Parts: sequence; C-alpha cells; structure tokens
Amino acid sequence: MATLHDLTLMEVRQLLERREVSPADVAESSLRRIDDVEQQVGAFISVDGDLALQMAHRAAGSLKKDGTGEPFPLAGIPMQIKDSICTRDLPTTCASHMLEQFRPGYDATAVAKLFSERAILLGKGNMDEFAMGSSTETSAFHPTHNPWDLERVPGGSSGGGAASVAAGEAYYALGSDTGGSIRQPASLCGVVGLKPTYGLVSRYGLIAFASSLDQIGPITRDVSDCALVLSSIVGHDSMDSTSISAPEPDYVSGLTQDVRGLRLGVPREYFVDGVDSKVEGAVREAIRVLEGLGASVVEVTLPTTPYALACYYILALSECSANLARYDGAKFGYSHQEAATIWEGVEKTRQFGFGEEVKRRIMLGTFALSTGYYDAYYLKALRVRTLIRQEFDRVFQECDALVTPTAPTPAFPLGERKDDPVRMYLGDIYTVPASVAGIPAISVPCGFSQGLPVGMQIIGPSLSEGTLLNIGYAYEQATTWHKLRPPQ
Repeated sequence: MATLHDLTLMEVRQLLERREVSPADVAESSLRRIDDVEQQVGAFISVDGDLALQMAHRAAGSLKKDGTGEPFPLAGIPMQIKDSICTRDLPTTCASHMLEQFRPGYDATAVAKLFSERAILLGKGNMDEFAMGSSTETSAFHPTHNPWDLERVPGGSSGGGAASVAAGEAYYALGSDTGGSIRQPASLCGVVGLKPTYGLVSRYGLIAFASSLDQIGPITRDVSDCALVLSSIVGHDSMDSTSISAPEPDYVSGLTQDVRGLRLGVPREYFVDGVDSKVEGAVREAIRVLEGLGASVVEVTLPTTPYALACYYILALSECSANLARYDGAKFGYSHQEAATIWEGVEKTRQFGFGEEVKRRIMLGTFALSTGYYDAYYLKALRVRTLIRQEFDRVFQECDALVTPTAPTPAFPLGERKDDPVRMYLGDIYTVPASVAGIPAISVPCGFSQGLPVGMQIIGPSLSEGTLLNIGYAYEQATTWHKLRPPQ
C-alpha cells in the first residue's frame, strides 16, 4: 500500500470518509514528510505543526456538515498557502524583508472558505518576493528546489506550492497567478495548476502585485483534486470590487471524460523557434491523445501573441509600482530607523526592505507611468491588451479551447537566469497571453524532457473552467504522467 503522502487528495478523502485514517493521522504523515524532505526542497517559509494538529483534532469532530450528513469536501486534508495570501495572526511575508514581521488581522476570503470546510493548514509557501519572479529564487529567505532535480528551479512565483505538492509535503496548495505563477511552476514540477477567470475567486486578502491580473488558484496532484479545491474557493465576494457574480458549479461532477465533438485549437505562434524540441513533442503527442478520444483539432493563429509579453510587463510593472508605493516605513512593515529626515527614511526603508528584482520592477513601472512616457508605454499597452482580448474572442468562435505548451523549456538550473532578467521573463511567454486577457487556463503534466516534467496548457474563454478541467481529466485518464512521483 502506498504511504499516505503519496496519495492524492481524493484518495485521502475516501480513507477519511471510511474512517480508515483520522485527520490527525494525515496531518502527522504530512509533518513527517516535511521533516524528511523540507531541508532539501525548501518549499515553506513557515510551518506550524502545532496549529496543524489542532486543526486536525477540530476536523475529526466535524467531518460532515451539520444537518445534512454530507462530508465537508476538504475536511482533514493538509494544505499549503502561498505567503502572499493573508492568514490571520500567522506570518504573511510575501517572501520579503519588508513584511518579515507582518501578521494580518484577517484571513483572505479563499482561505476562510477552506477553513470553513475544516481544511488543515501546514504552513506558508515560499515564493518569489512579492510574486515577482519565475524561479522562486528572489525569495528573501531561501530558494526552493525542484523535487525532480534539487539542482533545478521549481518555477515561480508559486514555486513553494508546486514543490510542496510534488514532494508530497502537502496535498494541495493555494497559489496566485499574475502572468503564469501557478501554471509555470506546476509544469516544471509535474503537477496540475489552474488560473481561474479573472474575478471568479476573490482577491480579498491577496497582497497585490498587479491588481488587474492577479488571481488565486489551486495547485494539486491531479485534475480531480483541482476541481474539488476550485469548487470550494469560487464565489462572489462583496469585499472584492473585482469579484464577479457567476454560477458556482460542482466542477467534480462535470468530470465526464467525454471530449467527443470538442474543437481544440493549436495556435501556430506557440510552436516556434525557442521551444524545447522534447517539450513540443510531448505536447503534440498529448494533442494526438485528445484527438484519439474524439476531439477535433484545428490550427489557429493569434497574431498578437509576440506582443503579449511586452504588453504584460508594462502593465504588471506599472501596477506593481503603484501597489508597492504603500511600503514607505510609516504605516506598517519594515521601517529604517537610522535616517536624518523622513524622506531619507522612506528611501532607506525601500532600499533595504526590497530585494533587487522588486526594485528593478518598481523602477521600470515608475518609468512607464512617468510624464512623457505614459502614452508611449502604459496607454499603448492597454490598447494592445484590448487587441489580445478581441483576438481570443475571435478564436473561441472557431474552437472550444486552445492547447499549447505551458513553458518553452523544462526546469532550468538554479542560478542560470538569475542575472539575466530578460531571459527569465521569456519563460512566461506562453502563460502571459491568457493572463492579459483575463481568461482561464490549466497546466496538466504530459511528459518529460531531460528527465524533467513537461506541462500542457489548456486555455478557454471566460468561465470555461469546467470544460478545461474535463479536457484535462480526459487526457489524464488516458495517460499515466500524473501518477509519477519525484525520486526525492
């Protein structure tokens, strides 16, 4: 029999429902796994074992909802939460010295929803500082290592979440995705990651990087687990002005494996020079599998794709410049105390509180918003964003979903791109278009290159999460990639 930490969320849920294990058994198994591998993987910024066990004992007394007899879907299942998502009275640092001592007075809405279902929190996930990075190397505390090869990155910025799930430390994680920060690390770590439609999951309690792009979403071992977690966190929230009112389907019941008649578009701009040949081969083979299951495949074109990356970085960096202006040492967070004037205090606070990548992005964003450059950069990027959205709308009249690589390469060595920001940014080239358009996308494991996982990205129109999950599920049931585990 597989050890508990090797199982999926759904498998553990079944054991709990049959009372073959208790929530405490599951929590203790996860904590032992963290003890065994965390020193090598570095997926967490903080772990609170006492809290996890307290929550496990609470869950044991209420695995089922009062009055209905139905089980709480996530009761007794240990999780990790990205450290940019607020958790009341617990560290929420954004992997930055600026917020090293910050303890929020409230839970993010998505976290509160999970807690209401008696989920168990193991700790907070490592990340790129303020979610600014694609490798989880810009964390102020330590880098995270890919469980498939400890000398390689797990991706970012939600690298801690992807690594913790891949390594069996947590059964699922909540991450945030601005330009690919859930999907890219999911691809590099061989797990499933979904970015929902913008506004489908509340952003209340998510410390903002780029407010018009950020979305909270799940990272899991397989698509069934992803559907279960997503069902638990969606919903309109009056505390979030960007939250939308939309149906809240049971995504699990929609997993039928039936993709017959679906039209899948393959954008030619996503299969060009620069993509690793084995990555392309794995994704094209995955497309053939879906075609064999009854889906039809058509080549489509998205001509603005080459401009999406530049558009994204102008918008995201401009918004980060505005959002991070609040960290001035006067209100909360780190405050430099050895300054002659208030202005020197602000300067020194930001100098020592922020890391190099965050400061680089703030300066670039401030430049794009400055007098004389606003029209040339920010306003033009907004217009390109509209074109990208319109282009996706046009393509989705021809097909139901798009299938692409998630990342152009498998996981790269730690340190290889840290001093080459442009090359690092190019790793997001396949994930940013969906973010700019505000539409959902999921990454599903589909093969290996150089012994490292490869992810297939499935993109759909707004509120098509159910369709994307079912496509991923049908593919998953026809293959075994999602069942493989790292050697560590």
